[in-house]
Amino acid sequence: MATSWGARLLLGVMWLLHKLPLPLLAALGNGAGRLLYWVAASRRQVALRNLALCFPDMTEAQRRRLAREHFRWLGRSILERSLLWFAPAEQLKQMIQVEGDVHLAERSERPVMWLVPHFMGLDVAGVAVLLFQRRFACSMYQQQSNPVMDAIIRKGRLRFGNAEIFPRSDKALPLIRAIRKGHAFFNLPDMDFGARDAAFVPFFGVPAATLMAPSRMAKALDMVVQPVVAEILPGGQGYRVRFGEPFENFPTDDAVADTTAMNRWIESEIHRNPAQYLWVHKRFKTRPAGEASLY
Repeated sequence: MATSWGARLLLGVMWLLHKLPLPLLAALGNGAGRLLYWVAASRRQVALRNLALCFPDMTEAQRRRLAREHFRWLGRSILERSLLWFAPAEQLKQMIQVEGDVHLAERSERPVMWLVPHFMGLDVAGVAVLLFQRRFACSMYQQQSNPVMDAIIRKGRLRFGNAEIFPRSDKALPLIRAIRKGHAFFNLPDMDFGARDAAFVPFFGVPAATLMAPSRMAKALDMVVQPVVAEILPGGQGYRVRFGEPFENFPTDDAVADTTAMNRWIESEIHRNPAQYLWVHKRFKTRPAGEASLY
């Protein structure tokens, strides 16, 4: 009961936050991120460890500065989710700058997979594909143990009426059916879900358990793979979502090579905007057999 009341209280706070002007909300998010850097010690250590693994040429002082900046963007992403859950569609359209071919999925005779790595603006990208193009979208999500919170997240992500989401714990068949019906697939490819169906391929030179599902699914369903990257802009300037050109020669018959190439592309995007990548995730948690933990 207490957790349900807590979730409802959070929902009320988020509703109030979405009424604030974006510059003020951004400033509050920055402050929340600064606080999180010191309060969330375990996540701070994860971020610093990831940065040490991925950017060994940086000094410790440089990595700490980058981690502090990352937490400020993280704070913003948390508080500004209130806008994505509650702000009117027209208001969100004015806040989101879309670059590239957002209408590819509408025109394509083949099903489209949007490949969307975990940058801080990830949820903004999810809103962009629902507001700026007419293809029905589907995705997977991490089901919450708190049923009230789970319902809140589902309602927020489905509120425009042109999407389906499936718990990651479910089997893939409902998702595949949705794609075969013509839905475009919003795919998040860069989290560590264990060694099952994954390959240990380099991520900034470190072997990282990476799902081969993007390659295998694209091959099995003859999908076009379009990269999408979202960015939170400074202050009250809103957001930018870039729809890239579809990958060439992807997928191939070699799922491991495809997965390696995908990680190289994600690395290139991180170099463009390193502070906004999700460094608080234990990206290298799963290790090859016999290798010690990196955390």
